[in-house]
Amino acid sequence: MLNDIETFQNALAVSGLPPVLSKRHESGDFQAGVMARELGPLRLIELNTPAGECFRDARCARAEDEALWQVELVTRGRARVEQGGSTAELGPADMVLVDPARPVKYASTACTHVTLLASRRELRLRPADADRLAGVRIQGDRGPAALVSALVRDTVQSLAGFRADEAQRSGAAVIELILVALESQLHDVRPASDEVLRGRILGYIEARLSDQDLAPAKIATAHHISVRRLHRVFEDQALSVAAHIRRRRLERCRADLVRGDRTVAAVAARWGFADPSHFSRLFKATYGSSASALMSNNHARTVNAPTGRPGDDGGVTIVER
Repeated sequence: MLNDIETFQNALAVSGLPPVLSKRHESGDFQAGVMARELGPLRLIELNTPAGECFRDARCARAEDEALWQVELVTRGRARVEQGGSTAELGPADMVLVDPARPVKYASTACTHVTLLASRRELRLRPADADRLAGVRIQGDRGPAALVSALVRDTVQSLAGFRADEAQRSGAAVIELILVALESQLHDVRPASDEVLRGRILGYIEARLSDQDLAPAKIATAHHISVRRLHRVFEDQALSVAAHIRRRRLERCRADLVRGDRTVAAVAARWGFADPSHFSRLFKATYGSSASALMSNNHARTVNAPTGRPGDDGGVTIVER
């Protein structure tokens, strides 16, 4: 535990939490704690704080916060969050969406809460929906929010022993659950237009190209639509959803092969191709030459790159090998 507010504020800055300014804390012994954890694309920061108030205004603005969404989840005590003309009175298990790039006010009893930070690219909220949700209480005792609350309470204490790929997939799964809880709060049953939905799906695919299990059925489930609806969204596009995944994976592989710092098999596996032979056939059919040839040619260009030697006039003379 931290025993003074200055040390606490320094710990907050190190944790990556969007900055706030202290307004008031109850007198007496100051006791607070900060614990930050990473789960792939999700950052979780557990805070134990005494009763008090704090706020964020223009003085706290950071460019990087404009790329984030922030979700506050109370696990002990009570808190009040004000943003965008809305006020959320939160008890244990309740949560609220906060835009870290906008002013906000906090007040709480002595409490424990978890801040969840995710990029806007991962937590795919439409701006209009985010405006409606900011500062609104989401009850954590029912529906999808109850699942998020229970999961986060357990997860923040047990983030050890994850391999990198496990952390990436687990963090993405928690973000999807948060998105479900936020969208449920909107009570918005209007179907998204094909263009909007396609944009969300493409972002989802791009973030998960390395997942070997990425397939139309999984994508449809993540977006709460049928596989038939998914294919209909892409029917007027040059590539089907499966072809788009394949093409983007091949493009990532080609970029890695040009750099030449991994084997063909390792590059293929990194971007979701479990069968190296299948990958080699696809690569040659797409680009007209084999993946191994691309690596060899790139290596040869590197080895035979021009070198220099001092010239008679003190300059450098280029020598072609």
